[in-house]
Amino acid sequence: MWPKDVGIRALEVYFPAQYVDQKELEVHDGVSAGKYTIGLGQSRMGFCNDREDINSLCLTVTHRLLERYNIKPRDIGRLEVGTETILDKSKSVKTLLMQLFEPHGCTDIEGADTTNACYGGTAALFNSIGWVESSAWDGRFALVVAADNAVYSTGSARPTGGAGAIAILVGPDAPLVFDRGLRASYMSHSYDFYKPNLRSEYPIVDGKLSIHCYLKSLDSCYQLYCEKVRRKSPGESPVTLANFDAMLFHSPYCKLVQKSFARLAFVDFLNAPKNQIPDGYKDAVKFRTAKLEDTYFNQEIEKAFMQLSKVDFEQKTKPSLLIANQVGNMYTPSVYSGLVSLLVSKPINELAGTKIGIFSYGSGLCSSMYSLTVAKDTREGSALSQIITALSYVKSQLEGRHCVSPEDYTSVLAARERNCHVVPFTPESSTDNMFPGTYYLTQVDEKYRRTYKRI
Repeated sequence: MWPKDVGIRALEVYFPAQYVDQKELEVHDGVSAGKYTIGLGQSRMGFCNDREDINSLCLTVTHRLLERYNIKPRDIGRLEVGTETILDKSKSVKTLLMQLFEPHGCTDIEGADTTNACYGGTAALFNSIGWVESSAWDGRFALVVAADNAVYSTGSARPTGGAGAIAILVGPDAPLVFDRGLRASYMSHSYDFYKPNLRSEYPIVDGKLSIHCYLKSLDSCYQLYCEKVRRKSPGESPVTLANFDAMLFHSPYCKLVQKSFARLAFVDFLNAPKNQIPDGYKDAVKFRTAKLEDTYFNQEIEKAFMQLSKVDFEQKTKPSLLIANQVGNMYTPSVYSGLVSLLVSKPINELAGTKIGIFSYGSGLCSSMYSLTVAKDTREGSALSQIITALSYVKSQLEGRHCVSPEDYTSVLAARERNCHVVPFTPESSTDNMFPGTYYLTQVDEKYRRTYKRI
C-alpha cells in the first residue's frame, strides 16, 4: 500500500548575507540603464565571499531546518544533495553533512550527491520520493538539500549569477503533495552550459543555445504532462494553464520566466480547437499555422503572448519570483526558491487546495515538469500553517542583507578566481555580518581538508 500524501513536510531556504545592486552593476559595467534590471528582470544578486562554499551552504541550510522544525537526526533515513558546485571529484557533500548526524549515533542514512547543472536538486527530490514509496522505506523522512554558488567570468552572463541553498523534508501526510504518476521529462545531449575546466568555478556558456534548449524542453515537458493527464483521466477536458493556480519555473533570470509562461500560453493557443479560441486572442489567429520548433526566437509571437498572458502571469507566476529577483540564479535551488517565494507571498487561504505546476531545467540537458496539490486545512497548527509560519523569516532576511559595491563584488570574484583550489588557504573576509546559524570556512589545509565553524 502506498504511503498517504507523500510530499513536502518542511522547507528551509538560505542565501548569503551580502548582495550587489543590479542598478549599480549596470553603471559599473558601462551598460545601458535597465539592461539588467528590466532586460533580465533582476534587482539584486547574492554572492559568496571566501568564507562560504558549497559545503558551508549545505551545512547551514540543513542545520537550520533540523532546528526550526525540531527534526531529530534519527528521524532522517535518506539524505541526498543536488549541486553542480564541485569541490571534490570523489567525496560527496552528503558525506560532509554527516557531521550533523554522527555525533547522535546516526549513520544509517542512504543517499549521495546528484549532479547535472540546475537539475540536480530535482533529481535528488525524485529519488527521495521514490525511496519513501519503495519497499526500502523504513518510516523515516528523506531530506533533500540543493545548493550552489553561481558565478560567471566577466561579461554578459555575470549579472545572472547568485547563490543559495534549499532543504526539503519529504515524507507522508504532507501539506504539499506530489501528484502521483504525473511527471514528464525531456532529456537530451547539448553543450549549452557546462564546466569542463575543473580548476575554475566558471562555466562555458552558449547563451542563445541555452535559451533554445530551455524553451524546447519546456514545450516537450508541458505537452507530455498534458498527455499523461489525458491518459490518466480520459474523460476530462484537456489540460491548459487554466488548470494550474500557480506555475513555477527554473529561473536563470526573471524575464526568461515571464517569456516561458507566455510560451505555455502560446502552446495552449495552438492546441485549442478553432471554435474555442478566447475572444482576446482573435488578433493572434495569424500565428495558428506556426510550428513550435520555428518560433523559439520569434519576437513578434513572444511579445504578443507576453501581453496576452500578462494578467495570468501576474497572478500565477510573479509571486514565485521574489527570491529570484532579489538573490539571482541559485542553480539547483532556483525553482524551489520559487516555491518558498509563493508560500510567503500569498495568503494561506489563497494557497489552500491549489494546484502548482513546476518546471525544472538543467543544461546539458535534463528537464522535468510535475505538479503539487496544496492541502486544504488552513487552521492554526495545521501542517500547511506550520510551513508558512516557519518561513516567516524570508522577507526580513532578504532586507537584512548588506549591500556591497560593484567594485568590492568584482574584487571578491577576482580573489575567488585566484584562490580556486589553492592550498593551504585561510579566508580573509569578515564574519561580522553573517546571519545567525551560518557556517563559514575557517581553513583549507595542505591536504585540501576543509574545516568550518558556525556563527
